[in-house]
Amino acid sequence: MNLTQTAYGTWSGGRYMHFGETLDEDRYQECIRVAYDAGIRTFVTADVYGQGRADQALGEALSDYPRESYCLVGMIGHDMEQERQGSAGYPRFTNPQFRTPAEYRDFLRKACEASLKNCRADHFDLLMLHNPDEAGYTSDAVWKGMEALKQEGLSDRLGIAPGPANGFTLDLLHVFENFGELLDWAMIILNPLEPWPGQHVLEAAKKNQVDLLTRVVDYGGLFHGDMKPGHEFKPGDHRSYRPEGWIERGWDKMQGMREVADHYGLSMIQFASAWNLSQEPVKCVVPTVIQEAGDHAVPIEDKIRDYAALPSEVRLTPEEVDAIRSLGDNTGCMTLKGASSRHEGPCERPDEWPMRDDLVELAGQYGLSKEW
Repeated sequence: MNLTQTAYGTWSGGRYMHFGETLDEDRYQECIRVAYDAGIRTFVTADVYGQGRADQALGEALSDYPRESYCLVGMIGHDMEQERQGSAGYPRFTNPQFRTPAEYRDFLRKACEASLKNCRADHFDLLMLHNPDEAGYTSDAVWKGMEALKQEGLSDRLGIAPGPANGFTLDLLHVFENFGELLDWAMIILNPLEPWPGQHVLEAAKKNQVDLLTRVVDYGGLFHGDMKPGHEFKPGDHRSYRPEGWIERGWDKMQGMREVADHYGLSMIQFASAWNLSQEPVKCVVPTVIQEAGDHAVPIEDKIRDYAALPSEVRLTPEEVDAIRSLGDNTGCMTLKGASSRHEGPCERPDEWPMRDDLVELAGQYGLSKEW
């Protein structure tokens, strides 16, 4: 089963990621069943979320539904046998401290089989390389290892999921151009308040026949509607580390988008999803669903039902897409991750590395400046 237009991610609910109210295990699993009953048929999980516990919760929640009735998307790439490295998380399996390229294939098989066991499944419909470092983007051994999993029947499709922060644009162009024949899907950040830099990979994905799954469609929860100017986050909520005033700026821009949403009879999260899906080759959206703190917060179950009800026939015109992109333009608002001219030599961060000449050349081919 291929991905459907809406998906549910196991990072939702705050249980394994720090935002909003943390759901207890019963409600966390119930939200997954709410998503299924509301018509969502694609579920995205990663072995690193809760070190396998999110996979297990998803497998338990979906155990009463026929396996062929939903699309299961898994993500692997972190080496959880090693010590967690603070905010950087677990090291990538391609870290040369832990294994050589000759050992990549065995690690990937072991990680895939463990995740499948936790999910109570014998195969993924899509398996994505999760949060790769530079070697993950560029190594033939990595992609041959991923291809082997498909050949062995452990996944029907393959993809790449950069992150967790924004960027990796030129690195994705490299993957599309060099390994595009192996890829079916890629995950990027994209929404009406965050068109940059994700918009710059659309052309390359289309050229190489790679479909796009877009996350953070909700823009940190703002498009769900119950987070307004003056919102106070609970201690430890990772959104509190965003630049001051981001909610107010986003809220102001959203007001100019409501006319289009009202024209199509859409809620704001439906509107954001439709804007993404109106851009080829975006084929699936996966908002983060958050139970906000406070008495006036919308129940998370209602938020799930809201975006699940997105009409499949509603798509914005190219003119509307461009107008919304201009209204939400965020170009240059952050320091991007991935290849960067900021680094002149080897970098110890797993999500930043020096610029390469081949990436500069790729940037030119796609109309991006050499100063990227």
